[in-house]
Amino acid sequence: MQNIYGITLSELEDYFINRNEKKFKASQVFDWVYKKRVTDFDIMMNVSKKTIETLKKDFYFSKLELVKKLEDKDVAKYLFKLSDSSLVEAVLMFHDYGKSICISTQVGCNMGCKFCESGRLKKVRNLEVFEMVLQILMVEEDLKDRISHVVLMGIGEPFDNYINVIKFIDIINSNKGIDIGSRHITVSTCGIVPKIKEFTNYDKQVNLAISLHAPNNKIRDSIMNINHAYKIEDIISSIKEYIAKTNRRVTFEYIMLKGVNDSITCAKELSSLLKGINCYVNLIPYNETSHIEYKKSSKEDIKAFYDVLKKNGICVTIRREFGSSLNAACGQLRSNYKEG
Repeated sequence: MQNIYGITLSELEDYFINRNEKKFKASQVFDWVYKKRVTDFDIMMNVSKKTIETLKKDFYFSKLELVKKLEDKDVAKYLFKLSDSSLVEAVLMFHDYGKSICISTQVGCNMGCKFCESGRLKKVRNLEVFEMVLQILMVEEDLKDRISHVVLMGIGEPFDNYINVIKFIDIINSNKGIDIGSRHITVSTCGIVPKIKEFTNYDKQVNLAISLHAPNNKIRDSIMNINHAYKIEDIISSIKEYIAKTNRRVTFEYIMLKGVNDSITCAKELSSLLKGINCYVNLIPYNETSHIEYKKSSKEDIKAFYDVLKKNGICVTIRREFGSSLNAACGQLRSNYKEG
């Protein structure tokens, strides 16, 4: 049996066509599942009893178990338990432009970024499509409101779970599904170049963010294991191809680590690296944890770094800090729960 939240509209249409039934039934089912949010096939009044019995043999509904919820100003953090007792997180953030959710795509992560709490939690497995969809549905149920923006920046590397992530995007973007606009969906990667190239040919206008965090290979090698496989010049080359094909602006995420990557020299290097690229840089104040030795750059150093980029014509923002008292680092709530 397959989880109903793990099938795309086109796959469900094929399911009906292969059974000599009309493909419009897929839209009817999606309407019940995602618009009316029913969790029982028997409630689907405009679907024939015969079709319902077939669906009940092949598909099932499920939920994640909410283990813990923490709240602070403009942010809520959810810890979910999966059917195999694995734990993942989702973070809800309240902005002036709407409500966004940061979801997890894997149980743990194998990318091994030295500053990342999730990097301590080795990859157990990829999340299934339905396990990503349910993070949104359950937070919306708790919120009693719609989420407007989705970012794939939680636990895990989305491009290390590429096929499931693309199916997930298809479901949440479908106007018959959760109906979140493609430009309101952002996928973040630490730089898996072959998947960036593959994503270049994806036909939706989904935002791409690159976790760069260093202006040169020496620094990036020391803090991000992925850089041993894909150097900065490889990433930049793939991003230029992506922009040329899609005409989409790319975000470069840059965590500010005290004494590591926050100097004026680094700012000048980063400016030279990104000059002429249709992008903007998101400077991220680091979330310190008790497990990792890195420290947050001072506000003065972040502002000085920002000023250098601005002066050199690079579009740049400083990310607003959310939930500093809420185990704010990605993976920290899961880690603390397991260790507690």
